[in-house]
Amino acid sequence: IMKAGAGSPGPEGLAPVQVFILCEDQMDIIIHPNPTQSFFLINNMKNCFQETWMQDPSQKIQEMFLYLFFLAFMTQLIFNQPLFAPLARAFFYQVNPGYDGSLDEPPHYEETSFSGTARNGYSTGEKSEFREVRHSVVSVFGHDTLDRVPNINFYRNPGSVSGHRAIRPSLQELHNVFQVTDMESVTPEEQQAGFVKFGWIKGVLVRCMLNIWGVMLFIRLSWVFGQAGIGLGIVVICLSLVVTSVTGLSMSAICTNGVVRGGGAYYLISRSLGPEFGGSIGLIFAFANAVAVAMYVVGFAETLVDLLKQSDAIMVDEINDIRIIGCITLVLLLGISLAGMEWEAKAQIFLLIILLVAIVNFFIGTVIPATKDKKSKGFFNYQASIFAENFVPDFRDGETFFSVFAIFFPAATGILAGANISGDLKDPQAAIPKGTLLAIFITGVTYLAVAISSTVVRDATGNVNDTITYHVICNGSAACQLGYNFSSCATETCKYGLMNNFQVMTMVSGFGPLITAGTFSATLSSALASLVSAPKVFQALCKDNIYKALHFFAKGHGKNNEPFRGYVLTFLIAVAFILIGDLNVIAPIISNFFLASYALINFSCFHASYAKSPGWRPAYKYYNMWLSLLGAVLCCAVMFVINWWAALLTYAIEMFLYIYVTVKKPDVNWGSSTQAVTFINAVNNALTLSSVDDHIKNFRPQCIVLTGAPRTRPALLDIAHSFTKGYGLCLTCQIFVVRVCSWIILNKGLQGAMEWNQTWLNEKKRKAFYAAAASSNFREGAETLLQASGLGRLKPNTLVIGFKRNWRTADVTELQNYVGVLHDAFDFEYGVVMLRLSQGLDISHIIQAEGRSVEKLQDFPFPPSPCLIYFFLPSSLLFPLSLPFHAQLPHCFLWFSGSVNSPQSSPATKVNQREVEASTQFQKKQGKGTIDVWWLFDDGGLTLLIPYILTTRKKWGECKLRIFIAGQAERIEQDKAEMQALLAQFRIKYINITVIPDVGSKPNKESWKMFEDMIEPFRLHEGAKEFASADTQKKEHSWKITDAELEMLEEKTCLQIRLNELLQENSRAANLIIVSMPIARKGTISDHLYMAWLDILTKNLPPTMLIRGNHKSVLTFYS
Repeated sequence: IMKAGAGSPGPEGLAPVQVFILCEDQMDIIIHPNPTQSFFLINNMKNCFQETWMQDPSQKIQEMFLYLFFLAFMTQLIFNQPLFAPLARAFFYQVNPGYDGSLDEPPHYEETSFSGTARNGYSTGEKSEFREVRHSVVSVFGHDTLDRVPNINFYRNPGSVSGHRAIRPSLQELHNVFQVTDMESVTPEEQQAGFVKFGWIKGVLVRCMLNIWGVMLFIRLSWVFGQAGIGLGIVVICLSLVVTSVTGLSMSAICTNGVVRGGGAYYLISRSLGPEFGGSIGLIFAFANAVAVAMYVVGFAETLVDLLKQSDAIMVDEINDIRIIGCITLVLLLGISLAGMEWEAKAQIFLLIILLVAIVNFFIGTVIPATKDKKSKGFFNYQASIFAENFVPDFRDGETFFSVFAIFFPAATGILAGANISGDLKDPQAAIPKGTLLAIFITGVTYLAVAISSTVVRDATGNVNDTITYHVICNGSAACQLGYNFSSCATETCKYGLMNNFQVMTMVSGFGPLITAGTFSATLSSALASLVSAPKVFQALCKDNIYKALHFFAKGHGKNNEPFRGYVLTFLIAVAFILIGDLNVIAPIISNFFLASYALINFSCFHASYAKSPGWRPAYKYYNMWLSLLGAVLCCAVMFVINWWAALLTYAIEMFLYIYVTVKKPDVNWGSSTQAVTFINAVNNALTLSSVDDHIKNFRPQCIVLTGAPRTRPALLDIAHSFTKGYGLCLTCQIFVVRVCSWIILNKGLQGAMEWNQTWLNEKKRKAFYAAAASSNFREGAETLLQASGLGRLKPNTLVIGFKRNWRTADVTELQNYVGVLHDAFDFEYGVVMLRLSQGLDISHIIQAEGRSVEKLQDFPFPPSPCLIYFFLPSSLLFPLSLPFHAQLPHCFLWFSGSVNSPQSSPATKVNQREVEASTQFQKKQGKGTIDVWWLFDDGGLTLLIPYILTTRKKWGECKLRIFIAGQAERIEQDKAEMQALLAQFRIKYINITVIPDVGSKPNKESWKMFEDMIEPFRLHEGAKEFASADTQKKEHSWKITDAELEMLEEKTCLQIRLNELLQENSRAANLIIVSMPIARKGTISDHLYMAWLDILTKNLPPTMLIRGNHKSVLTFYS
């Protein structure tokens, strides 16, 4: 937003154009103004025209065109009306009749009823020009107020399709003097006509029952009871029911903890445990559903091939006939699915009716007296002897309890059929728990009823002549007691009985073809449900864009957003598994994939309960976190019971996908329980740490790094990151210097800057935090950070700052603030690290020259009455800017769209390649070389610890330490031996120790002359002036260097100059130089003299760090 200021003309006679920056919530007034706000803004434009016309006539035409251009452009953009219609209305005060321009108070909105207005605030047939005005709440509180009573619409997500999202008044709108908004909503997306939604019976109960009553019910259940017996068979069923029931309870809790969208199990897990778990299991679950289609189709084809075999109508052979029939069936099912959810739902109802009739037909058949033919095949109605014989297990052909359980368990895996189409349910929160749990109960009772139907023996010949005479001893055989001799089955293979005939239920039923129809119905309905579920889950996964390569499959078609591309992919996967043609091979693979999903659903419920997040408030109360954990453990155990290698394969795939998603870091935030647990652990660990006293052995540098905007001083950030990564805390800090500010607005801006800079640090893989402070000057801001940063024991102990390269040209107050920060750091007992590069640290001018953002702008004087002109720059890049304001205007931030270039009045800054290379030198691997440590003063060991930490880093691994110490000429060997002994005790490796005996020597004349030239502009020279004049100068320029000060500190000054000469001689080729930092005693040395010391000490050297610890030991040789 721009403001044309009245005043002196600019370079070309125009009034200077200045920037008026608004914070994020104020932008809503501009982008979505209500009638009052429209009047307010446009009336300001009108006033600006009038004010401009009263000023210097030479500017009138040019400025008028400028205003007209922006006004016309933004009128069309914002109001979508003829260009000057709003301006005309503003002149005639017809925008909002309720507004009284003579009053300073906000306008009063009266209750209004709009005839023909829809619930979403739009008039029938078309959208209204402005958002609707909220009804007054005077009747509730007794007075007019912007506060609103609690309402569900305030809590909806943007773009919610389930209701009208309203926007409550912000704290700033209630707290500030003038801000009137109508708190209205973002327009919800209108639902497409004809959108199909299902209730709990049709959408969940029917689907779950059809999926659970799958192929196993009619063609494998009898075999399960033959192998395991009635007793263990019931155990198999009950164990399966326990797993599915606990999972159903956990799923019910998750489903009722918020609105459930499309995606079924994937949605539940991903929103509970995060994208890492959700993304990995979502892909596996979608694949499992696709393979389940193949399993059910193969079951259907197997039944049909048995009929063909009885009629001697085999086409090729059994296995190939299963493949042929399976593929043809899959094509037909795909056609039904592509016809839409409505047709698929109708087909499911039809198949359910057939299935129910078939089940009833079976139970009727058990009480119809058996014919001779059925008796010869092992059916004798309900008999106690058969129950007793079949109660115990009789495992054959290498089968065990677990292998039988593995075959049966897929019959219980249909409990997610309803949840998988959660996006197509009217009320998923109510429908999924009710329909799923009822389906588990009904199907469980059915399985148990079949289990106790003791009507068929294990083996039968099918020969009606295999009867026995009365003198034969039966030896406890139930068939023998009932008059049939099936003893030949012990030596040869029989075709009938529970163990041998998969079509036992057809034989037992009252009307065999109905069981065949039921088998077809069970298999086809389950296949159809899986064929619909797999693409829906896969589409939800792809929409979240966790796997970017799969985003192609996110597109939906038609009124129900059908995933046609997902249907095709599911079809291809199913065909591949149909070609296997063996039901017993496919079933265990499916079981493991489904069990992995069940395990994570249970774990999601446990994890969310364990995290104790305030957001975990499920409406369904009949769950227990420990029961959910037991369910998760049971699922994992059952996976290994079913097939250990398939379980390991499932875990391996899931782990691979988990790692992949973790590395890719998808840009999503669903408020998962993983985040909640991470927060709890962090708080608990911080509290635990606070109760433990610090110990020297555990000392680590925890740094406040005054980088400003982190990317403007990359070298400072990189070197600090090098010795804090994995060791300690790194806090990159920026201080915003403001003059007059609105702290409410400023706080908004600081939050935006913190989010943006922290994101930048994360993208650059810098393990650091960003913190910002606003203050009237640099020193106060730094003081705030030094005192308030950190939490418990996680508090900074070291200040890392860049050398102020422009100290000679800087404003006196600016320099005093800089040196004052160093004094404050020492006062707060911080260690100090100062980095100097010969090319400088700040590259903000290079970033600006390249057209990128820097959080740093110049001061602009603002006249008191701005004219607001809307101005937007087209760009996808968003970044925060800050600007100090004069007078009563607030300091605030804006997410500004566009690029910031250098001011037009100054030439563009050329990119300096040397500066860029220097700023990134610590990001590269350092070649073979040395880190020269000039440990001149014992500061507790920080000067030695930091270079040691650097040598442990991969980038600095080829650099060796060289130690330089001051000593006396007659004690060189003794000093060296003492230092060697100390370093040995510290277990710090080095390649050389050098004792410098002439540190205290006088510097040469050239060096001294260089220093004198450096401080000359800042000297008072009071000795060459009269006393009165000198005294006056001292008072006026108290910051200048006096002759007395120079004389008193001459030895220390000579030391800094001499050290630079020694550094030039000994460390010119070092990769990094570390020198003990001289301390400026407060009240003794002037700021300019101290800066001259630091400057001359580090001048014309490789990268140099001045370090001074807080004189508390950070190294120890005790264990």
